[in-house]
Amino acid sequence: MSRVTQRRRVVVSGRVQGVFFRDSCRTEAAARKLAGWVRNCSDGAVEAVFEGEPAALSGMIAWCRVGPPRARVDSVEVSEEPPEGEVGFRVR
Repeated sequence: MSRVTQRRRVVVSGRVQGVFFRDSCRTEAAARKLAGWVRNCSDGAVEAVFEGEPAALSGMIAWCRVGPPRARVDSVEVSEEPPEGEVGFRVR
């Protein structure tokens, strides 16, 4: 049985820069065997793309709704995209 790969783009708003959100996100994504990337946006949000199995994606999105201890997440926008074959997870 082949593995199902899905892709989600997530934009997290609130106090999410300067609180180790990106590095914590990379650690969480790696633990869930997700590929993709995370970066800061000029408007103060954090944007991330995750590719992997549906259950892992659900867990990662749930983590994004809370973030690391010093973060304050106000909103999380999630959009579905076609998988692009991301390999590894990196901070941009």
